[in-house]
Amino acid sequence: MGPMEPIISAAELAALVERAAPGGAGAADLALLDVRYRMGGPTGHGEYAGGHISGARYVDLDTALAAPPGSRGRHPLPDPAVFGAAMRAAGVGAGSEVVLYDDWNGWGPARAWWLLRWAGHERVRVLDGGLAAWKAAGGVLSTEEPPPGDGDFEPRPGALPVLDAQGAAELARRGLLLDARAGERYRGETEPIDPVAGHIPGAVNAPTTENTGPDGRFLPAPELAARFAALGAKPDAEVGVYCGSGVSAAHELLAMAVAGLPTPALYVGSWSEWGADPARPVATGPQPG
Repeated sequence: MGPMEPIISAAELAALVERAAPGGAGAADLALLDVRYRMGGPTGHGEYAGGHISGARYVDLDTALAAPPGSRGRHPLPDPAVFGAAMRAAGVGAGSEVVLYDDWNGWGPARAWWLLRWAGHERVRVLDGGLAAWKAAGGVLSTEEPPPGDGDFEPRPGALPVLDAQGAAELARRGLLLDARAGERYRGETEPIDPVAGHIPGAVNAPTTENTGPDGRFLPAPELAARFAALGAKPDAEVGVYCGSGVSAAHELLAMAVAGLPTPALYVGSWSEWGADPARPVATGPQPG
C-alpha cells in the first residue's frame, strides 16, 4: 500500500471524525494528532486544552518529534524509541490513518508527517488550512482530553532520505539544495536565532511561506509544481531541503508532495547545525554563491 494523498480537507476530515465517533459507521482506525508549535514559544498544550478537534491528542514537537538540541542542531531526529512511544500514546497503530493539524502555519504537523513517513508509516495526512479551515467549515472544538492511546506503531527509520552537513554541501554543488527560510535570513540580512547569518553556498532560496495562500491552504498542485520547476526541482532532479532546524523544511517537502513530486532529502540539522561550526563556509546575498 503506497502513501496517501498528503493533505486532507476539513470536509473530508469531518466525515472521518463522524464515522469514527461512537455509533458512527466505523472508520478503519483514525488517530488525530494536535501538533501546535510556535518557534521560540511555549508548548502548545495550553491552547490544545482550550479547544481541539474531538478525539485529538496533543503531541509536543520539542520532546516527541525531536531529540534535545545540541551539536546536531536545534531539532535533531528523535530517538526512534522515544518517537515510537509518543506515537503509540497518541493512538497511532500500525494500520492507523493519521491526521495532523495545528492552528498556525502547518510547520509542526509537517514535521510529524515527515517523521511518520521517514519511520515507515504511509497512512498520514495534514489538515489543509489547519484549525482555521476546520472552524470555517463549521467544525466544533472540544475541551475533553482523551486518555493516552494504546497504539502498536513501531518505527522503521530510513524510509525517506536524510542529509548530513557534508551531504548537503555536496548536493548544493551537484544537484539542488533548497533553503526554505525567509529571504532576509537566506541573504544574511538578519539572523534572529542562530549565531551566523547567511546560507549554505550553492543553496537556492525557496521560502516556505510561498507554498500557501492567504487562507493558509496549500496552493493548487499545478501552481506548486510550476513554482518548484522554476526553482529547478523537476521530477528527475536530485533535491534536498533545509531551513533553520529541520521543521519548516518539512513543510516544503509536504508542499512538494502536494505538487506530485518525489519527496526530497531533508537536511535535518539545517542551518542550526551548519552555522554552529565556524569552519563551514557561509554565503550571503540573493545569489546561491
